[in-house]
Amino acid sequence: MATFRFGQHIIKAAAVFLQTELSFALVNRKPVVPGHVLVCPLRPVERFRDLRPDEVADLFTTTQRVAGVVEQHFDGTSLTIAVQDGPEAGQTVKHVHVHVLPRKAGDFERNDSVYDELQKHDKEDEDVPSKWRTDEEMADEASVLRGLFH
Repeated sequence: MATFRFGQHIIKAAAVFLQTELSFALVNRKPVVPGHVLVCPLRPVERFRDLRPDEVADLFTTTQRVAGVVEQHFDGTSLTIAVQDGPEAGQTVKHVHVHVLPRKAGDFERNDSVYDELQKHDKEDEDVPSKWRTDEEMADEASVLRGLFH
């Protein structure tokens, strides 16, 4: 089975639902909201500034495609699209990635709490296997999403 590098992690192909020439999109093992997915460059690059112009273009074109699909599929009415670039910004995986979160009215009592949840989501002491979704759950969601792109 093919795998993808995501910083210090190896991602099974079953969790990836879209691949372009320079990017890939995967389901999240600990989504903050239903439909919270990630879009990454194929080349493992730690910081946004280190991406080549063609990688930036592909990353954001892919993010735009993915965002439209997950917002509709998960009955969102808005999106939070975020990049945590560097450790002080909350980045824990040393690989550029865009968080795409479909949003709905009332999903957080205070709208900006989504950023608190994203920061908590990535903390190492919070990153324990008991809080992750199973490989099967992730593969099932990726399979459904994959079907929406063809």
